[in-house]
This record gives sequence, C-alpha cells and structure tokens, in this order.
Amino acid sequence: MTTVSLSVPQAGELPEIGAVLDSWQSDSGPLHLHTGDLGWYSLRGAQATAQALRVWRFGEHIAAIGLLDGEDLLRLSIDPDLSDDDTLAQQIESDVIAASTAVFGPGAAVLEARGAIRLCDRLQARGWDADEPWTTMSRDLSLPVEDPGIRVEIAESDDAEVWTAIHWSAFRGVPYTADDRQRFVERWNEMMSGPFYSQAQSLLGYDDSGLPVAATTVWSAGPDRPGLIEPLAVDRDQQGHGYGKAIAFAAARSLQRLGSSSAAVATPSANTAAVAAYTSAGYVPGAEVRDLRRDG
Repeated sequence: MTTVSLSVPQAGELPEIGAVLDSWQSDSGPLHLHTGDLGWYSLRGAQATAQALRVWRFGEHIAAIGLLDGEDLLRLSIDPDLSDDDTLAQQIESDVIAASTAVFGPGAAVLEARGAIRLCDRLQARGWDADEPWTTMSRDLSLPVEDPGIRVEIAESDDAEVWTAIHWSAFRGVPYTADDRQRFVERWNEMMSGPFYSQAQSLLGYDDSGLPVAATTVWSAGPDRPGLIEPLAVDRDQQGHGYGKAIAFAAARSLQRLGSSSAAVATPSANTAAVAAYTSAGYVPGAEVRDLRRDG
C-alpha cells in the first residue's frame, strides 16, 4: 500500500505545483486554494512561497497542497478524486494536529479546506469548530461581460507605485510612507517576475479626470477553468462611486480574454459592501462556507 508523505518543496518545484493546482480548478467544484493565491503570496519571493507550502504525496503523485498563509492559517486544496480518501485524510489530520510543528505550532489554528470532505469530517469529530463565514462568488464568462464604464489599463512594472498605493489605501488606511512604498513596490515587482504571473494580469481603473482609483489582479488557471480575482481594491477616498463594480467588470473581461470559464472570488460575508459590489457586477453568491478553527 502506498503511504502518504509530507514535504516542504523547493522553489524550483513551484511551476509543477502550480500546474497541478491549475488542474484541480473546476466550475463544478468548490473555490479552494487557487494558483492565484500562490501568486499573490509570491510577493514575498519564490523561496518564501516554497517554504510556506506543504505538499502531501501518494508516492510521486501530488495529492494535496497547502499554503501556510501566516503561522495559524493553512489553506488547503485536495485532488478532487481524493476528497473522500480516508488514508489521505487521516495522514493530513495527523500532520495538522501533531506537536511536531510540521504544519501548525501549539495553540489556535484555522484550516481552510473546501471540498476536503473526509478531512473536515475527521477534524470536526475532534472538536474543531466552524469559523467566520465567507461568501464565494462566481461570474459565468460564457456570455459577454459589460463594459466597465471607466478607462482600464493593464498595469506594467512602471505602474507599480500607483497600483500599490491604491491597494495600500484600500486595505491599510494609514499613511503610505516612503519606506512602505519602496518595500511594497519591490515585492510587487517580485510577484510580477515570479513563477505564477505568466497567467495573470494586473489592471488599473481611472476616473473621468484621469485619476487612478481602482486596482486588481486576476489569475488564470488555464483555458476553460475558473480564474481568480486576488486582490481587488478601490482607493479609500474614492469609494462609494461605483468603481468597485466597474473594476469587477474589468476583472471579468480580463479573465474572459485569458480563456477562463468563470471569474471567482471569495470575501468575508461580513464585508457586505464587497458582496454588494460583486453582486451588482453579475457575480452570483454561492452558499456560505466556513473554515475550521481550533481554539488555543
């Protein structure tokens, strides 16, 4: 009987891991860990991204891929053909709860494992509880997508300062110092030259006066597979004017040109403004999903 092994990959293995993760994306399956999630994480560089990954194999076959998105959050995707496999679920469970820190250290931990049916059953039986709800949303790209109604341009490396400033404003809301700008621009360029960006595109949206007001990056998983929006941002001073809806249209059009079957995104259900913006842009909410949480 083939055993399940856990490893931390090398940076040179990232293209292979990305290709496997691409192959697991399907409109009929859950919105689980996507190659775009690895792409966005690669702001930290290829080596750091590899060190944050956990890969489970049956022999040479990659069976599950996890991203440690911080010390206490593992975002996991399992080969859809193995979602009910008890041998795989048992080994991942053992690694997740082990005191060896192969995955988590002691204390609180959160596991995102959408579609990993058997693993979730086992952890819930151990007392892991449901975490905060998320809303997954998807837009079918087999039909035409509306014009965003604003000027949208593909962001290149020369646009790094503008793109990162919008993201900082939307998600941080604190002064963007020169040191912050330098670090973020360097990391953004690291992402653009990284192993996952060849199937991605970053966009900038402008208002009627030519002021950049919105930014996003979209990630294709290859033709006829769901693409991911990660992230999408509207400058804090420009919110409330429909730019979120506009850039969500632009993101869908970009993924459509890249050959994606759908545009997918996940947002905390508590972020009602984001859910409303995506809904207004034709994204259809799915059933709420919850991660699993182990209290410290």
